[in-house]
Amino acid sequence: MNAAQQTVASLTVQTHSAEQTRQLGATLAQLLQPGDVVWLRGELGSGKTTLAQGIARGLGVEEPVLSPTFTLIREHRGRLPFFHADAYRLEGAEQAADLGLQEYFERGGVFAIEWAERVADALPEERLEVLLEGGADEHRRITLTAHGARYTQRWRQLEESLAAAGFRDNS
Repeated sequence: MNAAQQTVASLTVQTHSAEQTRQLGATLAQLLQPGDVVWLRGELGSGKTTLAQGIARGLGVEEPVLSPTFTLIREHRGRLPFFHADAYRLEGAEQAADLGLQEYFERGGVFAIEWAERVADALPEERLEVLLEGGADEHRRITLTAHGARYTQRWRQLEESLAAAGFRDNS
């Protein structure tokens, strides 16, 4: 296992509404930089798209952010380009490569991908992984995990930003 694959830091927070999940995403977005990749993991209905909407809001995207389930990738303009993908219908790295994912990674935006684990072999090893657990009652347990030096360097700032926004580590 190389350094990029190692889990460096992790924290867990709770949200109690869709709007609070969006706010978490907006807070996170303030620290995202060109080339960042955010894996969004969780069961159907766990809030992956809701969190992506918050990231988009935090990046200054003004248009509606919808689930890209059928289009696979949606591109939005903000302070950084925001690429939002859904790999649910993909079966492995080959199909992901056919979509041209590598070209998106090279365009200097923020790339958030739902169901990232389905195409993990086609994605950069360095990433911020977000696992959302919960569902119907809007209460979510959200675990953020840094993988690689790119995210480790900003981890303390992320913890401080989340705490300032009212999100406390509940690990």
